[in-house]
Amino acid sequence: MSSIEACRTEALGGHVAACTKCKHQHIAYNSCKNRHCPKCQRPAARDWMAARAEDLLPVEYFHLVFTLPAEIAQIAYWNKRAVYGLLFKASAETLATIAADPKRMGARVGMTSVLHTWGSAMTHHPHIHMIVPGGGLSPDGAKWVACKPGFFLHVRVLSRLFRRLFVDGLVALHHADKLAFFGDMGGLAETQAFADWLAPFRKTEWVVYAKPPFGGPKAVLAYLSRYTHRIAISNSRLVSADANTVAFRWKDYRIKRGDRMKVMRLATNEFIRRYLIHVLPDGFHRIRHYGFLASAKRKANIAMIRTLLGAQMATPEDTPSTEIVPLTLREPCPECGGPMRIIEIFQRGQVPRSRAPPQRQAA
Repeated sequence: MSSIEACRTEALGGHVAACTKCKHQHIAYNSCKNRHCPKCQRPAARDWMAARAEDLLPVEYFHLVFTLPAEIAQIAYWNKRAVYGLLFKASAETLATIAADPKRMGARVGMTSVLHTWGSAMTHHPHIHMIVPGGGLSPDGAKWVACKPGFFLHVRVLSRLFRRLFVDGLVALHHADKLAFFGDMGGLAETQAFADWLAPFRKTEWVVYAKPPFGGPKAVLAYLSRYTHRIAISNSRLVSADANTVAFRWKDYRIKRGDRMKVMRLATNEFIRRYLIHVLPDGFHRIRHYGFLASAKRKANIAMIRTLLGAQMATPEDTPSTEIVPLTLREPCPECGGPMRIIEIFQRGQVPRSRAPPQRQAA
């Protein structure tokens, strides 16, 4: 909260920019660069997307979502690092296992996974968004195996394996004493009580769904730019705010037809509480790559796949614009349109000399 409150204020220092043609000057304060700050994520997304553009392949891309049941999500609320990590691992292993099955695709796939922990109303709703190229490398790595046009894998098959892997992983975490329980669920710390509570979830249907394939690599990049660095709520959704109430727009997914957008009003303390439950543990990576997109061999794998597909490497001209504000100051002078240059840098707590009030002369 302190980072967000201080972002782009004098508390973090900044610099003074001056026009080279007219006398206009203005102060630009530093960003906090906190990954949960709504002001800082657009530049961060721009830089991340620029690095990912060269990884795009000339194939169909698919978007899959892996979601936890609400009751198990409650355990994730208390054990974020352990359960969110398991959510990443189980979903990635599910996709890799089913895709490698010779009866399905028989290929080693690659995927980019992004963790979101919220619903539209900022409630706790952990789920994984996964972007997957439509195909993979053959077991010997000698050819590209494409999926069926417009179809990747059966979501019901994915759902059942995901359920088994996640539940087994949750049991392993419990046996290793890596889970904490509170309130009415405190009794689940006992091994048998936890096993009895978990048993019904081995039979219920877990939600895994796939959206229609993207319309080419350009659409994938535009989509990723909206998802990878998203936070629980953006400034654009805020309607009003004061000391007592915050109003914001949200989408009611229970409405199947018509206008889903509504305005929710929360007490300010409740709004802040909902926002803070989505702060991730320090050092926890919310974007991860698997399969042939894993960081260690990603560049070599992409180059080999492009060769197999007979495609050229991506060039800067091929990289679509994501319409994200640049990280550095490139804007022209707002008065005359001339170029701006930095004439002074000042640290936190300092007053810029070039904009400071004149000192009174001693008598």
